[in-house]
Amino acid sequence: MDFLISTAQAQAGAPAAPGGGMSSIFMMIAMFAIFYFMLIRPQMKRAKEQRAMVAALAAGDEVATSTGMLGTITEISETYVSVEIAPNVVVKLQKQAITAVLPKGTLKSA
Repeated sequence: MDFLISTAQAQAGAPAAPGGGMSSIFMMIAMFAIFYFMLIRPQMKRAKEQRAMVAALAAGDEVATSTGMLGTITEISETYVSVEIAPNVVVKLQKQAITAVLPKGTLKSA
């Protein structure tokens, strides 16, 4: 009856590997460092650049919105901008909807 395991043997856990605690802590720290430098830090940098770009908006800037519209800023308030997307067609958008400031003259060539 070798195939039967006694209850005492079945409940006993496997012996711990020597130094296993330190290597798992090191692996957790290494994984956090990889996530920080590959995911968190670049996203924080992009968010900072977006905030700086939105803060520097001025009337007359040619911009692209998150919906793909191109236009010229005509008016700026605290949280909204008015963008002229065609002659005499002005839409009001949240500042956060502006994704890029285009070089002057881009709208003429588009």
